[in-house]
Amino acid sequence: MQLEIAVQDVAGALAAVRAGADRLELCVALGSTGGLTPSIGLVRRVLAALAAEEASTGRSAGVCVLVRPAEGGFVYNGDAVDVMVDDVAALAALGAEGGRSVQGVMVGALTPGGGVDVAAMRRVVETAGGLEVVFHRAIDVLSSPEALLEDVAALGCVRVLTSGGAAAAGDGIEVLARLVTAAAGRVQIMAGGGVSIDAIPALLAAGVDSVHLSAKGLRASDPTGPGGGAPQVMFTDASVVAAARAAVDAA
Repeated sequence: MQLEIAVQDVAGALAAVRAGADRLELCVALGSTGGLTPSIGLVRRVLAALAAEEASTGRSAGVCVLVRPAEGGFVYNGDAVDVMVDDVAALAALGAEGGRSVQGVMVGALTPGGGVDVAAMRRVVETAGGLEVVFHRAIDVLSSPEALLEDVAALGCVRVLTSGGAAAAGDGIEVLARLVTAAAGRVQIMAGGGVSIDAIPALLAAGVDSVHLSAKGLRASDPTGPGGGAPQVMFTDASVVAAARAAVDAA
């Protein structure tokens, strides 16, 4: 079973890998928006740091990058889809620069009627080339996420990130188990969203392929003024990652 940790900076990526993460989701604004697309500069710096870590210690983890252009829902107009496609193209091109490449992209686009936006997702998949495409928690907006699996599988997505439609994945275990059955090995089911350490054994017993969590801690931020900022900021807590690693290994 794979352990994926959502991280927002170089320090978080290194902390997660050193504590046992198999894979990272790289994003920004996780606490305030649920996650947005990181800059290409951040992606490059994280990849470089992980390459140095692997060369030094042998520890490594794949990096999947969230591609979500704005906060709010997952129904996108043409301009937003163009932005996502351009971001995916930039991420796919990183491997051609001669350095480490990302493992995949995490994207989700829906129609106003509540289905998968197949046209938008097809553009993403075609642009991604050899990168994995993961359909993220947009699926949890829907009343019957099982119905979307056929479209997701037909598009060639390798994984779905879902809480089973619940506020916390630990409360969506019945739906997650049904998704595993419906996927029938064609698409990996990754449990994510409010995952607690205590919930991990039951999630894995439901048959999911991996678990995803932010392993967040909070610390006081630097002084902020009227221009913005928050009194506390999230960071990747290595002790939470290590506890999740132990729970996955023990299940």
